[in-house]
Amino acid sequence: MKKVMICVAPVSGADAIIHPRAIAEDVKRCYEQGACMVHLHVRDLNGHLTPDLSLLGETVACIRKSCDIVVEISTGGVSDLNIWQRIQPVYAPWVECVSLNVGSVNLGDAVYQNPIADVRTCVQEIVRQHKVPETELFEVGMAKTLRELADTYHIPKPLLIALVFGHGGEMPATKAGLKHLVTALYDNFAPEEVIWGYTQAGRRDWEMVRYALECGARTLRLGFEDSDYLNPDTRTDANEDLIGRAAQIVRSMGMEPMSAKECRTLLHLPAQRGETDYV
Repeated sequence: MKKVMICVAPVSGADAIIHPRAIAEDVKRCYEQGACMVHLHVRDLNGHLTPDLSLLGETVACIRKSCDIVVEISTGGVSDLNIWQRIQPVYAPWVECVSLNVGSVNLGDAVYQNPIADVRTCVQEIVRQHKVPETELFEVGMAKTLRELADTYHIPKPLLIALVFGHGGEMPATKAGLKHLVTALYDNFAPEEVIWGYTQAGRRDWEMVRYALECGARTLRLGFEDSDYLNPDTRTDANEDLIGRAAQIVRSMGMEPMSAKECRTLLHLPAQRGETDYV
């Protein structure tokens, strides 16, 4: 049976207070609903992006006390941090996967700046530290850039890729947009070289989630970082509701949510270490 990797991105960029224990409890409930990976940014107590991993380390330690979910940390986000500040998660031993952004793009009123020199630095350090990158593709040209980077820096395959839709100024969350980006991906990579998934900012219904699964998506990312809508008329205050709904859709299509152990096996990650290794 086909397995789908469900990732929860539980923290909204608008959150003004970060509570490690509350995040950990939220993540545990999402894990119980079918999430096998958690996506977090490095934030301070007031929710601002920072190179200081102290609060993130506390959060991950709390998560590790309750579940073995795979930990992915972002190396991006719209901010004034330089590339060396952004890639600090790469050096943390308790980080398993990291996001990789390979080009600049407009995101609403902001410009998400990823100059190619910074991208190369990020890739070099990811490979050197033996982390698994999840590349976020916002536009078709980024697929070609990733191909060049993968060849130059020998990024291990299969490549984990998130196709991202819905931000103002980037690829729209439409069937045509998804087909366009998937076509660009397969123009540059053989199917066996990639594991691709779907992320939608501002999602209000589940139509495109279903369509992405029909088109071959093997990963889904849900959570307050991207949207808190259960349906066009209903918002939720619990990430577990979103993960539960995604898992329900996966099962209704004859598939199953992937376990954390299965996720680590697929990505060639070592088995989860002891709780104290994350403190």
